[in-house]
Amino acid sequence: MSSESRRKQAKRILAEARTVAVLGAHPDPERAAHYVPAYLHDKGYEILPVNVTKKGQNLWDRPVAARLDEVAGPVDVVDVFRASENLPGHVAEILAMEPLPDVVWFQKGIRHDEVARELEAHGIEVVKDACMMEMHERLGLGTEDEGA
Repeated sequence: MSSESRRKQAKRILAEARTVAVLGAHPDPERAAHYVPAYLHDKGYEILPVNVTKKGQNLWDRPVAARLDEVAGPVDVVDVFRASENLPGHVAEILAMEPLPDVVWFQKGIRHDEVARELEAHGIEVVKDACMMEMHERLGLGTEDEGA
């Protein structure tokens, strides 16, 4: 995908999305799995944290779920903060979500082409190796008034 196509894809997703489930959400503000969703929350997105080891804690005014298929209601984007080698273990829980998410976004440094192909085969759009926060800022979507 060209950089222009990737930019247009990201802009469309970020403008349309309202609810983001964060797989691997973390309470440590020094970790990207905390400050990226915190940024998105501050920009008006509803953040649904998911982390099996943090279940029961509260992040961004929501209880942490253990698995994606435990998240209630529709999710526009699943934002993934898990190492690439762990992604195959999450495919079943993504596909068990009701309804399926529109997009699964692998954060910067994360890619797994086989998992991406499997999700795409089920009609889920996949973004690989890109930071939602960086794209949001780069595209000038930095204020709640601008459609975030």
